[in-house]
Amino acid sequence: MTRRAIRALARRWLELTDEINTHNRDLDEMVQLAAPNLVAEQGVSRDVAAKLLIAAGDNAERIGNEAGFAAMCGVNPVSASSGKTNRHRLNRSGDRQANNALWVIAMVRLSRDPETRAYRDRRKTEGLSHREIVRCLKRYLARRLHPILLKDLAALT
Repeated sequence: MTRRAIRALARRWLELTDEINTHNRDLDEMVQLAAPNLVAEQGVSRDVAAKLLIAAGDNAERIGNEAGFAAMCGVNPVSASSGKTNRHRLNRSGDRQANNALWVIAMVRLSRDPETRAYRDRRKTEGLSHREIVRCLKRYLARRLHPILLKDLAALT
């Protein structure tokens, strides 16, 4: 009975793996058709592009300008200054999946892109913490990806 149960589980695992691979291929095709310029950016994978496309589709009225897109992604700066310090934090509202997509892109670029590493090192010498550097990177990515996303969405219609 144990062998039968293990054999049945193995068959089910193989079927599910095939189904996942089929869905991933379909998603690859759809994302490549919907946002080829977005996928061409460094650090933007199929899953990341899909998250940004979904967020943009769900909030079409909020992506008209770059500041609205940043607010929708939750990466617009909010003043968190006291009387002695002048600093910002990220907005805690917004689409969490879009925010996660920008975070993934930032982490990939921090690990692989020499320009992003140089930026991180320069900001580190200015006294910024890792968290503040990632906040700045996510804001930069929102600024950079907004026109690309709009261009891809305009090509769809």
